[in-house]
Amino acid sequence: MSIERGAPPSSSRTLGLAACIALVMGNMIGSGVFLLPAALAPFGWDAVAGWGFTIAGSLLLAFVIARLTVAMPDANASQMIARAYGPLAGFAIGWIYWLSIIITNVTIAVAATANLSSIAPVLARPGMGVACSIGFLWAMTGVNLLGARAAGLTQIWTTVVKLVPIAVVLVLLAMILGRGEAQVAPFPAQGLTGAGITASAALTLWALLGFESASIAADKVRDPARTIPRATLIGTAATGLIYLIVCSGIALTLPAAETQTGSPFGAFVSRYWSPGPAHFIAIFVAVSCLGALNGWTLLQGEAPLAMARAGELPRWLAKTDAQGTPVRGLILSTVLASLLLVANSLQGLVALFTAMALLATSATLWLYVGCALASLRFRLAVPAALLGLGYALWTLWGAGLVPSGSSFLLMAAGLPFYWWARREAGRL
Repeated sequence: MSIERGAPPSSSRTLGLAACIALVMGNMIGSGVFLLPAALAPFGWDAVAGWGFTIAGSLLLAFVIARLTVAMPDANASQMIARAYGPLAGFAIGWIYWLSIIITNVTIAVAATANLSSIAPVLARPGMGVACSIGFLWAMTGVNLLGARAAGLTQIWTTVVKLVPIAVVLVLLAMILGRGEAQVAPFPAQGLTGAGITASAALTLWALLGFESASIAADKVRDPARTIPRATLIGTAATGLIYLIVCSGIALTLPAAETQTGSPFGAFVSRYWSPGPAHFIAIFVAVSCLGALNGWTLLQGEAPLAMARAGELPRWLAKTDAQGTPVRGLILSTVLASLLLVANSLQGLVALFTAMALLATSATLWLYVGCALASLRFRLAVPAALLGLGYALWTLWGAGLVPSGSSFLLMAAGLPFYWWARREAGRL
């Protein structure tokens, strides 16, 4: 498959280094850091070790994707896999990644609603929470329909906003630990457990999903051969460090019962500072989640667009407006996300977040497996690719049989659409 097919004009390349770093960090710093302390608290110190494995594995995979991008600057990740193993492999990975973005957007919208529920309890009701989450999905779709430049500017500003609650928690952590005011969970006498580390690693990877964002949006990036690798590695390293400190700090210093709320950040600020500022933190966190949702919404339009241009999805999805915005892909993706929310509307917000996070992580891992295999095929960064492949497979196992098996079935469900596109293009 030629990666030049349907290549965009240079005028559509509107994202520079700053916007790409904001895209990477903005997509990574979203719902994960703000709601994960609730999901990770039961794992205690095992979760800290899980973070270590996740950060190391993510950097390895980010390096592999960066090297692939340098070798094929005008190809996104699924196109790289197609060049290595053929169009069917590229389609399978591109399809499941597109679905993973849709599931990710559902998860982030739920996290935004969950944080607001701490100041508006009515949102904790399943029906109201789902309605609010659907509203967030369509609001960010509206921003992206204005074009990549509008989405990029929104991403930069929301990335700045989302650093506020993180900075507040970092300062509070330094103060309470320095003064000895916090009761840190003791290190377990029996030591760390392999099962706990493996299970927590699958959840922590959810928080770092998105380091491939700049590569997926390659069509919109200026000088992609230089910009994408730099943005990928800088964004991944910075975000991993922030997560390790903040999530572990909250989970280990906040009583377990207080972490099981819609807003662990708000609970932490309320306990160690004041309930008043905690309400403002919840608002900042919700804005942060919307910033991540904005970035992922950009990708949920770009993923099917690239596949349709490559003849892997029906041509109907290959059309854009005058600004190069994939209107049809954006709207179709948001419709599917809304339906997924409605189908799971009976679950509580935290339970819904955890289930969707594991499914999104499992679905995205197939992209990482494919990129590592493509890197091995092209003999690029072989040691990193081998280690990254092992890490991705280990995390798939850690996510559990139901999420990983479901993601595989979702991948197989795309085959009829691949057949449709091939027949439409006269290749069958």
